[in-house]
Amino acid sequence: MHNYLFVLLSFILLTSCQYQEQKIDLKTVFRYNEHANVTSLDPAFAKDQRNIWVCNLLYNGLVKLDKNLEVVPDLASHWEIDATATVYTFYIREGVYFNDAFAKARTITAKDFKYSLERLSDPEVASPGEWVMKNVTDIKVIAPLELQITLKQALPAFLGLLSMKYCSVVPEGSSNLREQPIGTGPFYLKRWQENVKMVLRKNKLYFEKDEKGNSLPYLEAVAISFKTDKQSEFLEFAQGNLDFINAIDPSYKDELLTTSGALKEAYIPTVTLEKAPFLNTEYLGLKVDSKSPELQSKKLRQAINLGFDRDKMIKYLRNNIGMPAHNGFIPAGIPAGGIVKGFTYDPSRARSLITAYSKETGDDHPSITISTGANYLDLCEFLQKELQKIGVQVQIDVMTPSTLRQARKNGQLDIFRSSWIADYPDAENYLSLFYSKNFAPNGPNYTHFKNAAYDSFYENALTAIDPETRKNLYVKMDSIIIAEAPIVPLYYDQRVRFISKDVLHLESNAVNMLDLTRVQKK
Repeated sequence: MHNYLFVLLSFILLTSCQYQEQKIDLKTVFRYNEHANVTSLDPAFAKDQRNIWVCNLLYNGLVKLDKNLEVVPDLASHWEIDATATVYTFYIREGVYFNDAFAKARTITAKDFKYSLERLSDPEVASPGEWVMKNVTDIKVIAPLELQITLKQALPAFLGLLSMKYCSVVPEGSSNLREQPIGTGPFYLKRWQENVKMVLRKNKLYFEKDEKGNSLPYLEAVAISFKTDKQSEFLEFAQGNLDFINAIDPSYKDELLTTSGALKEAYIPTVTLEKAPFLNTEYLGLKVDSKSPELQSKKLRQAINLGFDRDKMIKYLRNNIGMPAHNGFIPAGIPAGGIVKGFTYDPSRARSLITAYSKETGDDHPSITISTGANYLDLCEFLQKELQKIGVQVQIDVMTPSTLRQARKNGQLDIFRSSWIADYPDAENYLSLFYSKNFAPNGPNYTHFKNAAYDSFYENALTAIDPETRKNLYVKMDSIIIAEAPIVPLYYDQRVRFISKDVLHLESNAVNMLDLTRVQKK
């Protein structure tokens, strides 16, 4: 790939006179594109990938997930859990500084963590991460670098929850973190022109060092563009103006990949294709309390699940990126994932179920409407053609992503294409979507599924300390979801990255975190 010096320098020139006299070596700048504008740099609003990625570069928490999704120390050097599994005591690292971009640099304390975690529950902050603290009854500062958190009841997933970027530390009494983030991360904000570009610079106060004692990060800067057109993003990458592309888009998948999912020969000298497990289930949600008789019928919901070929869909529409969803809602890669047997293509059985539905309801021409965003239109058109072969008429309603999200949240959609990416590595994260007390708009149960046995299993699993007991409860819940069919699992996604050969040590994990702490460029 070629370096276009004038493009990048115009991208990262900063406003200070001191910086204008400097030139940054292109080998120390990492460049990527974000399709949607970052909405906030306050970690309390790190809800989706665009915000999470940037916040991961700016902030740290008590703990984090490593590349194997194990909870490991971050700003807490170690911790203790009492015999009841309800009292967690964290011992915080000494000498970790907040960056001094917007305030005088100082070291972190337990008071900062107490403030940061309690503000998630503050109605005035109105954080979408408020739910993370629902099981917390008390947060106490024991010593300047010792923090104690007490839970209402044992919650085995609690350390995983604390790894979320919502739980990042900010200085006690912070304000306007949206635009003036003060964190401890490897980078700090230098410039943000909304919808145009963002520049992060190396935090020279960052606490981590490599194995040889060298200060991290190696990079001097991160340059983020906000091009909404994915074809334009691909062209920038092909011209050497971006260092990687995350995920594959239909507009250029055939340019980069063969039908079997391998990188095309023309790109092998300059691009590395990285495919890895990704805790993301793509699915159709079916609102079971809809006024539509089709969605009230378990038989018809099952027929939809049986009426299309997932293997064919993945091969021809995804170039074999991802795994056909022949199991439950929980993806493989976490305990209980990939165990439950799901639906496979069976058009004969699907037609029999539709016949039975028609006899019960008198509806001889079942019809459904799938709401989707434009990026998944080809997938929904495939479903449309396949389901019409078994006697279900399908309409497709294409909506903007923001409109789709809002309508789904408010329970206004009968059938919607969606995905669920794990926030933390525990199957409870997936199964919370079907707990009756999480009915949308007050929670993520967008299908309005309700089942007494399921709710009982879910509540028991929340407090089950024994991992095997919890796993067995998760499997039972996933089995109920498949049997009752409030969703149509489509495929389990793979993390796909196209990375410039100039980039070294870009690692990630199955929640697709962007970590640039140890990245270098040739």
